[in-house]
Amino acid sequence: MVITGPDLTKAPPRGPRVRLGGFVILPRLLDKGRATIAAKNGDYVFNCPMDRRFFDFVGTNANTLMNQLSCGKSDGQVLAWLLKSATHRQSAHEISAWSTLEENRAPLDVESRAYFNSIHQSIAPQRLDIMTWFDLLDLDDYATFGGHP
Repeated sequence: MVITGPDLTKAPPRGPRVRLGGFVILPRLLDKGRATIAAKNGDYVFNCPMDRRFFDFVGTNANTLMNQLSCGKSDGQVLAWLLKSATHRQSAHEISAWSTLEENRAPLDVESRAYFNSIHQSIAPQRLDIMTWFDLLDLDDYATFGGHP
């Protein structure tokens, strides 16, 4: 089966704040997974630390999810599969709380802060509103594809 997905060499994946089933990160993760299968992921990495936080929260892993994507499942089908088969079944309230936590997550240690600051500095040091990882991802996606922050 030929898997078509976004061409992440030409446009970014969906933003990290976009939700599917209440989960932030999931639509972006699905875009990166499909693009990886199609060898169109560019510089985007499937199973990055942010993706792994999602996998840990729901109780699945990158290989298992990739198998679902390889079958050509839609976003809705993947979500239904996750809600049925994930080992950590969460309530809507727990999903909402986790998504809010992820939306507000900032670098927690010196090494992460240095990495975050180096990217921020290289893209748009004048932007004082870049505080969270999601802020940085949005900024990087915008700048990578021709935006002028």
